[in-house]
Amino acid sequence: MLARRWVRVLPHVVDTALLASAIALAVALGQYPLVNGWLTAKLAGLLAYIVLGSIALKRGRTRKIRIWHSAAQSWFWPTSSPWR
Repeated sequence: MLARRWVRVLPHVVDTALLASAIALAVALGQYPLVNGWLTAKLAGLLAYIVLGSIALKRGRTRKIRIWHSAAQSWFWPTSSPWR
């Protein structure tokens, strides 16, 4: 399944959309990270989600590392969800 092109591209599209929407929200509200705690927490959670997903999908050297990072990524998802 990982050999399919859309499976390799889709995570990058999703991550880019999440990051762009976070930046657009900050600009639209006139809020800035490191000044407002809630925005800092959202962006930190989003960046952690992206890094953990990257390790879980391709940068983890062993299967055990990829599984642990995948589990950690699923823990971060509610934190960076726009519906929370």
